[in-house]
Amino acid sequence: MSSVILKEMSNQDIDWMLATGERVEIAPGTVLVEQGQTLDALYILLDGALTVTLNQENADPLGRAFAVLEGGIPGRKIAHLEKGEIIGVPLFENSYSSTTVCASKKSSVLMISNAKLMGKLHQDLNFAAHLYRAFAVMLANRLQQMMQELGRSTLVLSKPQLREALIIFSELHDSDIDWLIAAGQIQVFPSGSILIRSGRPTEALYILLDGAVALNACEDDGNALVRAFSNLEDSKNQPLEREFTRLSRGDIVGETPFIEGIPEAVTVKAVKDSRVLSIPRWRLSAKLLHDVSFAVRFYRVLAIILADKQTSLIQRLGYGRLTYSSDKSLDESFANELNNYSLTQMGLAGARFDWMLKRIRVN
Repeated sequence: MSSVILKEMSNQDIDWMLATGERVEIAPGTVLVEQGQTLDALYILLDGALTVTLNQENADPLGRAFAVLEGGIPGRKIAHLEKGEIIGVPLFENSYSSTTVCASKKSSVLMISNAKLMGKLHQDLNFAAHLYRAFAVMLANRLQQMMQELGRSTLVLSKPQLREALIIFSELHDSDIDWLIAAGQIQVFPSGSILIRSGRPTEALYILLDGAVALNACEDDGNALVRAFSNLEDSKNQPLEREFTRLSRGDIVGETPFIEGIPEAVTVKAVKDSRVLSIPRWRLSAKLLHDVSFAVRFYRVLAIILADKQTSLIQRLGYGRLTYSSDKSLDESFANELNNYSLTQMGLAGARFDWMLKRIRVN
């Protein structure tokens, strides 16, 4: 994972982090970040190893006993972090950790205070674009690792709790939406048609204007190349796929290649007649390369979406302090999840989406 830092950050970025940060040695068993607590610093793991765990509030005695037997950490291990990993990128003014991060052996980290980091993110757009992209890449890899640790059955639980439309249209600027409209084209997918095939190249980013699509995960973890050539429409050997979530108007699909450079791991299929704004991959890649302000906002959106998916997975498994309770309605629970998005931002997101639809109709 250390290659992500070296690949995504420039020499100037690394020099600033080294000059600003403080190298801290941590003993085995030391908790670096505690679940549910405010993130007050960014950490880069320089040496050693860290373990990411989920703590379950009010666990029963038997659960606590098994936790002790499993290694003495009061929680369930979901990921193992190695040199170069980033912990604690501030996506909001007050960010909270959804997991506990603990040193599994003697380690050293570079610690940068959030106050200094936030100043740098606002002043240096190139640095911000590089850091948000690096964090998005690491979150994508971390989510995949969580899926492997927790088992494929958790795929059904991985639906995000925050609507992607809320995130996208509250973070992007009007000029960004203008560009998306100009660069994209409207495509209609009848119910049952495929937008993206698992393991195949993704040629566009799609914004769902109306209708609904299902994301299906392949049950077979075999060779990706074999999967890509076996799931043709006329193939008799199509791999078994299982639906794990549905997306509707305002959501996006096809973003994975922009952070990982690999084909999507899911098949995206229309479950209703659907209309999308399709932005060609080559156009969006060029925009990200030449418009640093747009790149900052785009990669920040992807990082927020991925962080929300991670938090959602954790909470739907029954961990954390914001788990849904039987005496609360879904609306009440959903409102609690929006502590980083005010009602004003929700209104702004809705207004921008409606404005985009009107612009598309005019064009």
